[in-house]
Amino acid sequence: MTIWSTLRKKATLKNVIGLLIFLLLLAYIAARIIVPTALDKKLNTVLSPSPYTASEEAKKLYQSLTFVSDLHSDVLLWDRDISKRHQHGHEDIPRMIESNMALQAFTIVNKVPQGLNFDKNTGDSDQLTLPFILQGRPIKSWFNLPDRVIAQSSSLDSFAEESNGNLTVIRSQQDLNNYVLRRQSNPKITAAFLGIEGAQALEGNIDNLKLVYDAGVRMIGLTHFYDNEVGGSAHGVERGGITEFGKRLISQMETMSVFVDISHASPKLINDVLEIAIKPILVSHSGVKGTCDNVRNLSDEHLKGIAATGGVVGIAMFEKAICGKTAKEIAQAIIYTSNLIGARHVALGSDFDGAIATVFDVTGLVQIVDELLKQGMSKQDIRLVMGENVKRVLLENLPNE
Repeated sequence: MTIWSTLRKKATLKNVIGLLIFLLLLAYIAARIIVPTALDKKLNTVLSPSPYTASEEAKKLYQSLTFVSDLHSDVLLWDRDISKRHQHGHEDIPRMIESNMALQAFTIVNKVPQGLNFDKNTGDSDQLTLPFILQGRPIKSWFNLPDRVIAQSSSLDSFAEESNGNLTVIRSQQDLNNYVLRRQSNPKITAAFLGIEGAQALEGNIDNLKLVYDAGVRMIGLTHFYDNEVGGSAHGVERGGITEFGKRLISQMETMSVFVDISHASPKLINDVLEIAIKPILVSHSGVKGTCDNVRNLSDEHLKGIAATGGVVGIAMFEKAICGKTAKEIAQAIIYTSNLIGARHVALGSDFDGAIATVFDVTGLVQIVDELLKQGMSKQDIRLVMGENVKRVLLENLPNE
């Protein structure tokens, strides 16, 4: 073999490698453009598309509400520019403003097991690595749960900075007070505060609580779809009570004025949390067994225990939570819970953009008011449920910075 033929073979091999790299890069770019939005559209659907109708009485009452709020949205998980209005998904800033939404809790999904189901899951697998790669998220967040929290919280900060004041991120009592005053003169603005869906994001390291706190997180759901270092999930294998790490975490969260969220928690974990909690407990999104009996929903005793802490229960808006597909079933769950523990302890907890089909998108919240009126709830109690309860609890318990 001559030196020239060797060089030609090396050049050919180099060209082939270069072509393969080019084709892989082209495939990634195509997947980056197509796949994230396609998944968003496929997974976040509505059962009843807009525009939404309601009685004149309901529309008038809804527009008079000065603080509409919701305790659970997973929109930051998706590759969606929420500064712009979209025809898919459940919400974005323009639709929030159109719907008179004053405050939305943006909850950060950080790990979801393969083969996700309602009954029994482990944390041995993860569906989110590939979506984070295809979305072009920071490389550290592809495999690291705390960095997934940082990446999504940074996205929210960027949306707020680019919104020209239309979106405010709430981190303290003073932030919320200032925002409420601003909104009195300009109702065409909205706000958000950050939560985490599943304390597995802390990876069993108490120091990571300070990390996510500094990123703006003010609410942490103890579990999501599998048992973790804190305790059992309603959808886990063991479904056990609180661990020693969980006890330390709750104590530190309460010291730092970070809300404990027991959505998705196992009954044993809820029992244990209610025994040790000294501050109001939140349920960001759930149904109640009194109207929809399943493994996910809250018993009457748990509802009473949450109310005893001064907490608030956010009623979710998807079929498995309410055993129905309309605003009527949402209203029934709200009224049942209000009759049991008082309207001061009930709120909205939609689970918007949580890879589910919701009854409506954010512009359809007026339908809840319509149904609550039909089912006999007073206008004052409707105001509490639609947002005043969340405002009160946040103003009393957010960090005083």
